[in-house]
Amino acid sequence: MVSRTRKFRGSRTHGRGIKAGRGAGKQGGRGNAGLHKYKFKSMLIYAPDHFGRHGFKRPREIIAKHQSINVGQLDGIAPYLSAAQALRRDGEKWVANLSALGIDRLLGGGDTAHTWSVYVAHATKHAREKVEVLKEPPTAPAP
Repeated sequence: MVSRTRKFRGSRTHGRGIKAGRGAGKQGGRGNAGLHKYKFKSMLIYAPDHFGRHGFKRPREIIAKHQSINVGQLDGIAPYLSAAQALRRDGEKWVANLSALGIDRLLGGGDTAHTWSVYVAHATKHAREKVEVLKEPPTAPAP
């Protein structure tokens, strides 16, 4: 059987046109190739914002990173709260100042073995249902 190539001996392009036998030759490259060169005018018309920076990124030092814990973790951090003198007992209720440990958000996951009253900057609705959230930080225990 005679190969197809033999049929095109003497032909420059083997029936494919100029540069059409490779890659995306006739289109000038694939995708966004040539937007700064030969496809520049189409880029200006159809995608004028393609190049350059867009938007604003806030500096890392001003982005607030919240420390948060779940209600179920309150019993586990009780030793740390007492070491920071931010925990006292009021009868059956435990009163804690979570801000003393740098915690500024209380989430509602989990359950506790004790009854808690906590001072924290922010608390979710489910956390407020499970523990009492105070407006003012509790006073330090009297020596």
